Amino acid sequence: MQLNSDFSKRVVIQSQDQPWVASPAAGIERRLLHRDGAEVAQATSIVRYAPGAQFESHRHALGEEILVLEGDFFDASGSYGPGTYLKNPPGSAHAPGSRHGCTLFVKLRHLEPDDQETVAIDIHRASWFPGLVPGLTVLPLAHFGTRHTAMVRWAPGTRFNRHRHLGGEEIYVVDGVFSDEHGRYPAGTWIRGAHLSEHTPFTNEGCTIFVKTGHLPLSPQSGPF
Repeated sequence: MQLNSDFSKRVVIQSQDQPWVASPAAGIERRLLHRDGAEVAQATSIVRYAPGAQFESHRHALGEEILVLEGDFFDASGSYGPGTYLKNPPGSAHAPGSRHGCTLFVKLRHLEPDDQETVAIDIHRASWFPGLVPGLTVLPLAHFGTRHTAMVRWAPGTRFNRHRHLGGEEIYVVDGVFSDEHGRYPAGTWIRGAHLSEHTPFTNEGCTIFVKTGHLPLSPQSGPF
């Protein structure tokens, strides 16, 4: 399956407008944002677990990143509530599930094979740091080589400088409304900008966003790694 797999193109999707698609596990559905492959695929999705739903144990050859948006999520490593960021490195395995139901933002097979760091961060308890402009606070989540993942909070009325993204940028708007000169993006919007894309972001209302940079191909012909 090929869905938004041309990394040279800018993509903007309001996830709530996408249909739920059944997964191989009963009670687990996905809203597909990006996919390259069959059931084993590089993918970005919103995933919904019904109460009691659970995947069988499986391995992630090129890793997995999860942001818990709602509900409770668990695997053998622990139980995680809303606002938890998880990074399971390449080669890791688990049997994830939910006792009462949950909704997740999930990225599969976007990590480099040598990136073996396991991460679990509760963004509501972690220490955030001042950003580059007034009104911006940042919580670094993970980094490896040129790849950086973070949560960023924008106070109402915050404006950032125009900048360019080496290796691209990906944003998921968790709450509020994020904006730039190209448009206005309410909660649930997924945005992907290609290598060397640039913009001047701001927010009038305030927002919280998940941001991943430096992980996209440096040319349209190359693969993601």
